[in-house]
Amino acid sequence: MKVAFLGATGGMGRSLARLCAQRGDAIALLGRDPEALARSAADLRVLGAPRVVGLACDLANPAGFAPALDAAVTALGGLDTVVLSAADCARPADLDADPARGARLAALNFTHSIAFLEAARARLLARGGGTLCVFSSVAGDRARKATGIYGATKAGLSHYAESLDLRDRPRGLRVVLVKPGFVRTAMTADLPAPPFAGEPDAVARRVLTAIDRGWPVVYAPPIWRLVMLAIRALPRSVMRRTEF
Repeated sequence: MKVAFLGATGGMGRSLARLCAQRGDAIALLGRDPEALARSAADLRVLGAPRVVGLACDLANPAGFAPALDAAVTALGGLDTVVLSAADCARPADLDADPARGARLAALNFTHSIAFLEAARARLLARGGGTLCVFSSVAGDRARKATGIYGATKAGLSHYAESLDLRDRPRGLRVVLVKPGFVRTAMTADLPAPPFAGEPDAVARRVLTAIDRGWPVVYAPPIWRLVMLAIRALPRSVMRRTEF
C-alpha cells in the first residue's frame, strides 16, 4: 500500500504503521510534533518501509489537511489508503470543570475529523478509489455515564463512516470503520482497565486484516462486538444504576 496516517506516532496508529512497514508499504506520517514524526519515521525505515515521509498536519488546524494530503501523494507517488487514528479524550469530570475543553474535544473528534476524512475521500476518489480507515470507538455504540461528549463524537463519527461506505463503495472507496474497546495506550494510561482490555499490537493486526479484506466494520478486540451487543440490549433503567 501507499498509506497516509494521521495519528501514527503513538498508540494503535503507531502499531498499525509498524505492521505496514514490516511488510513493505510506503508510508506518509502526518502529525503535529516534528520530533515525534522524525522518531517514528526512523523506526519505520528500520522495520522495512521502502519510503517514509513525515509531514506537518494538526487535527486542530483543518486548513492544513489538504496541503498535507497533497504532499503525501507527491512524496509517495500516489495514495491508496488513508488512516485516521488521531483523537482527543478526557474524563467527564475534567470536561465539566472546563467547558472549553469539551468544545475542543468535540471539534477535534467530530468536526475536524470529518473535515480531514472528506479531504482524504476526495483525493482517493479522484484516483479511482482506495481505502479510508476510520478509528471510532465502542463508546459510540451506546450512551453511558462515563462516555459523555467523547461517546457522542464517536457515535457521530461512526454514523458518518458507515454512510460513506454505503455511498462510495460502489465508486471504489472502501471505508473500514474500527471500533476499539478499551486498549492500553497512553490515552488510557490513567484509567482503570476493564475486562477484555486490548493491546495496541493485537488491535493493529486485526485492523490490518480488515483493511486488506475490506471489512466495513471491525471490533477490536473481537469480544467487544458481543459485549456491546449485550450493553445495547440493557434497558435505560439498568443503565442509570450502573457505573461503567
